[in-house]
Amino acid sequence: MKNNVKLLLKSIQWQDDEKTETELMTDAWYEKIDDTFRIIYEDTSATGFEGSVTTIEIEGNNNAAVVRTGAVNSALSLEIGTKHYCHYDTPFGDMQIGVFTQSIDNKISECGKLHMKYTLDINSAYLSDNEIILEIKENLNQ
Repeated sequence: MKNNVKLLLKSIQWQDDEKTETELMTDAWYEKIDDTFRIIYEDTSATGFEGSVTTIEIEGNNNAAVVRTGAVNSALSLEIGTKHYCHYDTPFGDMQIGVFTQSIDNKISECGKLHMKYTLDINSAYLSDNEIILEIKENLNQ
């Protein structure tokens, strides 16, 4: 069953010594299938990916995927301690990036929080350290 929720999404990126933070409150849908949570939201100009839909799937505290489809397409696979090579579409062209996940802390149920920390590289050259903090603030179906 899909639930309508309010979602607070915070993204933090460290590149060189510069920290960039973005925060977004949006409507989303989530569903639980067995041990997997799926969260879906429409991107806006605030995320820089207007015209796309982002789906985040979390399986326990070890695996997650962030898939964006629509105007911009990307697929990031996050698995603790493993480097994955993923497709990333930007307004400037497609690229393949390396994703190494340090941690996934999944505390999602009806409401709750997800914290993911990972490093990105391009052609094995360090790009940035990243964090995604996602919080389901309110179940709108209740």
